[in-house]
Order: sequence, then structure tokens, then C-alpha cells
Amino acid sequence: MLGSRVKLDRQLLQRVKRCADVAGYSSVEEFITHALERELAQLEDADSEEELRKRLKGLGYIS
Repeated sequence: MLGSRVKLDRQLLQRVKRCADVAGYSSVEEFITHALERELAQLEDADSEEELRKRLKGLGYIS
């Protein structure tokens, strides 16, 4: 693990903590890692950058 830090808005962090607790994760970091891995898995099998852009747009990540 790189040990990088990401700052989250306080309200968002509280929401993440709640979900991590309810789902039984051992830490907020574990929950965030799992959530990011699932999202990236949906995107990484794109055959081209254009398809990736379309998927990101469809998921609301870019406009």
C-alpha cells in the first residue's frame, strides 16, 4: 500500500463510517478500498479510451 492520504468532507466521512460499520468492515479504509475496487472493475474492462469515457459519463463521473 502506498500510504497516500485522501481528505474527505466531514459529512461524507460520517456516511462512510456508518456504512462501513453496518456492513461489518474492520475499518473505513477497508470499506473505501472495497468500494473503489468494485467501481474500477466496472470501468477497467473498457476496450478503448472512448468506451471508458462513455462509461464514466454514464455513471455521472464526467459530463
